[in-house]
Amino acid sequence: MDYISPKDAMLKVKRWPKHTIAAGRRHTVGLKSDGTVTAIGDNKYGQCDVSGWRDMVAVAAGNVHMAANTGNAHTVGLKADGSVAAVGWNKYDQCNVNDWRDIVAVAAGWRRTIGLKSDGTVAAVGRNNDGECNIGDWYDIVKVAAGDWHTIGLRLDGTVTAVGNNRYRQCNVSGWCDIVEVKAGYLHTIGLKSDGTVIAAGLNKHGQCDVSGWRGIVAIAAGSNHTVCLKSDGTVTAAGWNKYGQCDVSDWHGIVAIAAGCAHTVGLKSDGTVVAVGDNEYGQCDVSGWYGIQLPGN
Repeated sequence: MDYISPKDAMLKVKRWPKHTIAAGRRHTVGLKSDGTVTAIGDNKYGQCDVSGWRDMVAVAAGNVHMAANTGNAHTVGLKADGSVAAVGWNKYDQCNVNDWRDIVAVAAGWRRTIGLKSDGTVAAVGRNNDGECNIGDWYDIVKVAAGDWHTIGLRLDGTVTAVGNNRYRQCNVSGWCDIVEVKAGYLHTIGLKSDGTVIAAGLNKHGQCDVSGWRGIVAIAAGSNHTVCLKSDGTVTAAGWNKYGQCDVSDWHGIVAIAAGCAHTVGLKSDGTVVAVGDNEYGQCDVSGWYGIQLPGN
């Protein structure tokens, strides 16, 4: 892969990102170039029942932190017409998105689903015990992220807003600026700045927020307790909890997109194939046979 400066890479970032790979608690989802979707891993609640989906342009996977010791999760798909589909665990109505319209991006947290509308407002369904769905007054939002109990919004001016659980100060992002991407983990939040550096807030028990020295970054992902970044040269680095080898990505190359689940990490290569490391108890890392996964920006 040819070198791309962080500044040039940021200029190529679309206002509304179309994520074509997603990682949940125990499953992995991929959007194929023909608009269909594939999924592998735990399917106890039907979160992998996506074979009938068509005309999709983005996917998201609900995550659950490892301490929960549960497989409940859901999968969300954004259609080309701006409507949304969801399958999987629905105890908190997080899959009740059939009436959503004019959606341009989706995010999935534990027990909830977030949708970004083309007018910069945001929709949310699901658990709201910590106020994680209190996004009714948000405006000028261009990207959204969902952690376990908190929700992050990136505004058009590069500032960030957050709602939900703030026990570990994971919502203390009001002073952030020049941000071009946001992601949320179990109890931490990360932001990618326009100069290719990364900022983080929240719980740092496992070093998941130790990102201050990262440079030349063009994409970020947050697992439950680990943080992953994609460099402009197509290589990947990670920090945080590594019990299952989810941070063992130093030998990856030719990567164009990344996703982080609870305890596994997924990378999309420039040839449309996929690699994965980490917890594979339910086969969520068995993606070596995948091909034709849509590249970001296509």
